[in-house]
Amino acid sequence: MEKNTRLILALDVLNRDEAIKIAQDVAGNVDAIKVGYPLVLASGLGIIGELAKYAHIIADFKVADIPNTNRLICEQVFDAGADAVIVQGFTGHDSLKICVDLARERGKDVFVVTEMSHPGALDLMQDAGEAIARMAANAEASGVVAPATRPERVKEIRRIIGDEIAIISPGVGAQGGSASDTIKAGADWAIVGRSIYQSEDPAGAAAEIVREIKEAV
Repeated sequence: MEKNTRLILALDVLNRDEAIKIAQDVAGNVDAIKVGYPLVLASGLGIIGELAKYAHIIADFKVADIPNTNRLICEQVFDAGADAVIVQGFTGHDSLKICVDLARERGKDVFVVTEMSHPGALDLMQDAGEAIARMAANAEASGVVAPATRPERVKEIRRIIGDEIAIISPGVGAQGGSASDTIKAGADWAIVGRSIYQSEDPAGAAAEIVREIKEAV
């Protein structure tokens, strides 16, 4: 995925037509659209292929199961037209490896969650996050997910994984994270949801964040 705008839209609306309209509006201002369970459960897996007309699609299913089940999930996601999938790393190296191997066969990407962006992630995830980051780098995943709400953690994760794999960073906007701060800390892409899709002018909101990012690099 090329770093054109360095912005990823987290599209967590529930209505198919609304999702497509927003995707049309922001096309050109985002490098990818992240689609999770809310939209897919409400609209069906086919929404991935429909949105793929406007941007790369990252399926944020936080896949977390035994290797065979992970493979089956990733196959369905890639068959539906997704360019990438987000997986959890806490299930271990074998569950991660099967996702990475399948993605490599398909010419797709896998991003591994190190730490999430909400306050509760501090309860348990931060302790394991650095080990997961190392595992993701060793597995040659496409990248990791690190929290824009804690740019110091983005900086530390970047130190651990080096420059060979990417960091995508959620939590910008409604959760309090800053696009410029997370990019300066070492993220390759900032992920923004509600600040864009709840805006009366999604295209304008996305364009403004892109300007902020460009000033930071």
